[in-house]
Amino acid sequence: MPSSSEHLCILIADDSASDRYLLSTIVSRQGHKVLCAANGAEAVALFESARPQLILMDAMMPVMDGFEAARRIKQMAGEALVPIIFLTSLTEGAALARCLDAGGDDFIAKPYNHVVLTAKIKAMNRLRLLQETVLQQRDLISRHHEYLLNEQRVAKEVFDQVAHSGCLNAPNIRYLQSPYALFNGDLLLASYTPAGHMHMLLGDFTGHGLPAAVGAMPLAEVFYGMTAKGFGLAETLREMNAKLKRILPVDMFCCATLLCINFKQRQVEVWNGGLPDGYLLSIETGERTALVSRHLPLGVLDSASFDDKTEVYPFALNDRVFLLSDGVIDTSNRHDQLFGVQRLHEVFAANRQPELLIGEIQHALTACGGQARDDVSMVEILAVEPADPQLKAVTYSDSGTSTPLDWSATYEFRGSTLRRFNPLPYLLQLLLEVHGLRPQSGALYTVLTELYSNALEHGVLGLDSNLKSDAAGFALYYRQRGERLTSLQNGFIRVHVQVVPEGEGGRLTLQVEDSGSGFKVDTILALPPVVNELYGRGLALVRKLSERATWSADGRTARVEFSWG
Repeated sequence: MPSSSEHLCILIADDSASDRYLLSTIVSRQGHKVLCAANGAEAVALFESARPQLILMDAMMPVMDGFEAARRIKQMAGEALVPIIFLTSLTEGAALARCLDAGGDDFIAKPYNHVVLTAKIKAMNRLRLLQETVLQQRDLISRHHEYLLNEQRVAKEVFDQVAHSGCLNAPNIRYLQSPYALFNGDLLLASYTPAGHMHMLLGDFTGHGLPAAVGAMPLAEVFYGMTAKGFGLAETLREMNAKLKRILPVDMFCCATLLCINFKQRQVEVWNGGLPDGYLLSIETGERTALVSRHLPLGVLDSASFDDKTEVYPFALNDRVFLLSDGVIDTSNRHDQLFGVQRLHEVFAANRQPELLIGEIQHALTACGGQARDDVSMVEILAVEPADPQLKAVTYSDSGTSTPLDWSATYEFRGSTLRRFNPLPYLLQLLLEVHGLRPQSGALYTVLTELYSNALEHGVLGLDSNLKSDAAGFALYYRQRGERLTSLQNGFIRVHVQVVPEGEGGRLTLQVEDSGSGFKVDTILALPPVVNELYGRGLALVRKLSERATWSADGRTARVEFSWG
C-alpha cells in the first residue's frame, strides 16, 4: 500500500477568491498539487480532465452549487473513492446532512483551521488508499476465481469423458444427478462385462465439489479396466478399496454400491458399503427388497480387513433396481426437517408408472420445500437385457501378425486358490492371444464363466440348483455357497486348453473338469428349456454359444469347441 503522506492532486472549488487563495496556500505547503474552480460547473469540468484525488468543495456557489457538483463527480468517479470535503458556513443539522447526502465524505466549517484541515485531508487519503487496495484485491480475486473456474471446467470435461465412457446411455438405465457444486462428488459408472452382464457403481465421496471428485478418476479407471477384463465384483472391490486407501487422505472415503446384473440368469449381485438402502422393485407384486448396506465405505479398511462379500438376489423380467445417494433422503426444508426414508417409501407406494419414478421423487423433494445439502443422485435399472448391448470392441496393442496356433496347456486350481482367486480373466486373456478367437470373446467368456461356475458350485461345493425354486431358496443357495467356499480345503477344478491349426484358421478345445460327484448328464440335457425358473439356463446357454458341447458320462468333465477361419 502507498504511504498516506504521498502528494495528492487536490481540487479547490469556491466562489470566493480569498478563500481559494487561503486554501491553496495551506494545501500547497503540505506538498500537494492544487487545482482551482470558481463554481460547481468548473469543478466538474476540471475533475473530468484532470482527475484530482481529493476535492474541497464549497456548498453555496453560482452557476452550479456544490451539492449538484458533488453528485456529478461521484457518478463520474464510479467505483473509485474520490473524497469530497465540504467547505461550509452552514450550521443547521439539516444543511450539514444535505452535504453528506449529496456525496460528501466530510465537512469543515469556515473560518478554516489549518490543523483540522490537514488532519481531515490525511484521513480522507487513508480511506482513498484503503478503497484502492480493496478494489485491487477484489480484481485479483476475481481473476484468480475465473482462472480456477476455467481449470475446473477443463477438469470437469475430462472427468465427464472418463466417468461417462461406459453404458450409462443404455435404454434400460434412467438416472438423475444434481451436483451441489461444479463437480459432482457422486460418481455413477456403468459398463458391460465380456459376458454381457452389466456392472454399475454408485459412489458418494466425502464432501462435494472438486475435493470430492479427486478420487473419482482412479476409481473409474479401476472399474472400467477390471470390468472390461471380466473380473467379478469381489476382485474389483478389493482393487478399488486398496487404491483409495493408498491415495486418499485419512478423512476421506467413498460410500458405494456396486452391482452386477446378470440378465441371462436373472440375478443381481450386490455390495453396499455406506450408501442408503437401494431397492429391488418387483413390477408384479410391488414388493420392495432392500439392498442394505452391510459394509464400511471404500478406502477405510486395509486390504487384510476389507470384506468383499456380496449378496445375490433373483429378479423377474421388468423388475427394477433403484439406487440413491444420501443427498436424496438428507434434503431438508426451511424447518430443518429431512425428506427421509418414509417419504421415499410413500413415493414408491404411490407410483403407478415406473418410468416416471425418478421424476416423482424429484417432485416430492421440491414439494416438501427441500434444500439440497449434498450432491443428489438417483439411478434406476430395468431388469431387461438391452436388445443390442453396447459392448465396446477391445483395442489390442499388437498387430495381429504373431499368434500361437498349435499349443495346449492345463491348469489346476485347488482349495485355497478357489476360495480367493478368480482365474477367468487370466484364462480369457490367454485365449485372446489367439487372434482368431477375438471376435468371439463375448461368447467365449460367457461359456467359460458358466462352465467354471458349474464346476465350482455344483461340483466342488456340491450345491443343489433345486434350492433356487423361489426367492427364499435362492438366498439360501448363495448363503450356503459363501459358507462352503469359506471353509473349502480340498477339491480342484482342472482346465485344459488346446489350440490346433485347421485349414485357414484353427480350433479351440476347452475342457473343464472338477472333483465333484458329477450329475446325470442324459437326464439334465433332456429337460425342456426353462422359461420362468430361477435356475437351469446355464447348460442351454453353453450349448447355444459354443460350436460343440459335450459332457463325460459322469458329468464331471465338460468339453466345448470353438473354431475360426
